[in-house]
Amino acid sequence: MNHFLEVAVEAALAGGEILVSEFDCPLQITYKGDVDLVTQADRRSEQAVVALLRSHFPEHSVVAEEGGGRETGSDYRWFVDPLDGTTNFAHKYPCFAVSIGLEQAGELIAGVVYQPITRELFTAAKGEGSFLNQKRIHVSKIDRLATSLLVTGFPSVKRTQNPNIHYYWDFTLRSHGVRRDGSAAMDLASVACGRFEGFWEFGLHPWDTAAGVLLVREAGGVVTTFSGQPYRPGDHETVASNGLIHGEMRQLASDIAERTVLRPGVL
Repeated sequence: MNHFLEVAVEAALAGGEILVSEFDCPLQITYKGDVDLVTQADRRSEQAVVALLRSHFPEHSVVAEEGGGRETGSDYRWFVDPLDGTTNFAHKYPCFAVSIGLEQAGELIAGVVYQPITRELFTAAKGEGSFLNQKRIHVSKIDRLATSLLVTGFPSVKRTQNPNIHYYWDFTLRSHGVRRDGSAAMDLASVACGRFEGFWEFGLHPWDTAAGVLLVREAGGVVTTFSGQPYRPGDHETVASNGLIHGEMRQLASDIAERTVLRPGVL
């Protein structure tokens, strides 16, 4: 395991320990919008993760969801989601994760997704494969959308402006089913280890996807935009798959977009 990944694992475990300690405690909830909530666990986890990253790599940039990072102009940039799945956490639904990804000059090179309740530690480094608790993982071998299990997500803000409900309907009818678990990092990690064949979503932030995208790619999968361009953290559209159903997913998404009347500015 390279040094970047070692530190990311250490940081994810530290953040996860805080989440577990807070999980059964009374919540202190505030809101960043009408329904976009944040808890003390988000902030405490982020502080621990960012502090550890800075102690090892003080010159690196850190982009963190709750604003605890800073840009330094370095070619190295960490993306930190200290609690991906905050709504789940607040409702005591045990599906959430710490997600930490690293890019160098725009290229993802290391990623960790840690689910502290199940103690599932997903890791990946560029060119070295993806692992779950130190055992190598691969995407599934199912090659038809009709027999695939998919996963997606919906935003907590601007829900009426998001087009995904149209996609959810069609993808559900054309597959074995679509799950919605509320953590994009875990969704991508689950594609990487073959639990799901495909994932799509709109409007994700770089900290939501950086680690998970590398996990999928290093496990043999594909992550692009709907147009087929290689996905980069911050792109509006994300579609990830085992590669075998990627063409079908993109074609269906294109068909839906052509016949769906959306409000101006939605896409």
